[in-house]
Amino acid sequence: MTKSNASFKGLIPFIIFILVYLGTGLYFEIKGTEMAFYQLPSPVAIIAGIVCAFILFKESIDEKFDTFVKGCGNSDIIIMCVIYLLAGAFAGVSKAMGGVESTANLGLTYIPVHYITAGIFVITSFISTATGTSVGAIVAIAPIAIELSTKSHIPLPILLAAVMGGAMFGDDLSMISDTTISATRTQGCMMKDKFLANIGIALPAAILTFILFLYFGKPLDIIAAQTYDYNLLKVLPYVFVLVLSLAGINVFVVLTGGIVLSGVIGIYYNSFSLIGFTKEIYIGFLNMNEIFLLSLLTGGLAALVTKAGGIEWILNKINKLIKGRKSAEFGIGLLVALTDLAVANNTVAIIINGPIAKKISQEHKIDKRRVAGLLGIFSCIAQGIIPYGAQMLILIGFCKGKATPFEVIPLLWYQQILLVFTLISIAIPYYKRFLAKPSINPYTPLENI
Repeated sequence: MTKSNASFKGLIPFIIFILVYLGTGLYFEIKGTEMAFYQLPSPVAIIAGIVCAFILFKESIDEKFDTFVKGCGNSDIIIMCVIYLLAGAFAGVSKAMGGVESTANLGLTYIPVHYITAGIFVITSFISTATGTSVGAIVAIAPIAIELSTKSHIPLPILLAAVMGGAMFGDDLSMISDTTISATRTQGCMMKDKFLANIGIALPAAILTFILFLYFGKPLDIIAAQTYDYNLLKVLPYVFVLVLSLAGINVFVVLTGGIVLSGVIGIYYNSFSLIGFTKEIYIGFLNMNEIFLLSLLTGGLAALVTKAGGIEWILNKINKLIKGRKSAEFGIGLLVALTDLAVANNTVAIIINGPIAKKISQEHKIDKRRVAGLLGIFSCIAQGIIPYGAQMLILIGFCKGKATPFEVIPLLWYQQILLVFTLISIAIPYYKRFLAKPSINPYTPLENI
């Protein structure tokens, strides 16, 4: 597309989608509704943008519908959606057979009681990384953290901050999180490449956070060590998926293998029958229904917006502010963070900004694996610190009035340190050491591969 086709009019449908999503959230927030920003399902909100595109844009209905369907059927969109389904099935089956509970109990059994706050951070980080869901990790660990706070007299906000920090660490680095899937597929790189691009930033931030929790999270009362019920075999599927993903095995093979392994273990321990196993797979599919539909519809809307010059218009405006690689990387991060602040969903923010980030990276010669990493980091930082995000709302919901988001936010050291380290990586691009030599030109447009 040439710059002469750039048009603000082409961007209006995306703006309508964000305004409908944001406006509904603010409306329910003012009314005091719980989970205000999650009352309107995002796939329904984006329909408003799609209808707007069909009304505003030229061409016949048939031509616009053809463009929309081709966008929905884009190979990257379909691959992303199938990965969502498999990731949901793996998470569902593994949880049903007791994998999350065993993993949490394993950590709690062997972590010294003096270091329980730092230990909670580590346990939540592993569960979130292994399962690919920050919300799932919070649901599993937050009740335990609240109970430990009562027994040990550790201030509840610092324990909750440890849970939130660990959840967002895993959300960013997990091979099967929806943020990783959307970031890598929109940029056209492998999931392990995003991991390698981010580990050199996230791990030092996590280590420093761990040290802070060691020092400031000491219990006032030393509680007796407890032995929790766990089963190492039930932890195995998570290790299996992590190791094979890092080894570069095809993600469909890895997730299918993980589902089967969790299923066999679950059937062996009578967690479910063979039919029950198939039902858990289907429940996992249903749990990914919203993000599946959103990705599909966003692909169609993005095709309409791109054809109408909307993406080119915003690129023209951004490029006037970009002076080189550093400002380009910062611009990508700022775009996805601001979008996340608006829609309170890091995956949605990545899907919206993915095409824009891809074009910026191609124009300014930024490795697409680095771009996928930036999309993941900045969206997780924003999502992990906003008081109206699902993670924070669920976390505070367990407290029953014992803590507020504004008591927890100042203690979210991981997100704060991660932001500092990310900005340093933009100024001093040491991250290049963590990117393996590409088998293809890292700037090659995905459609040409």
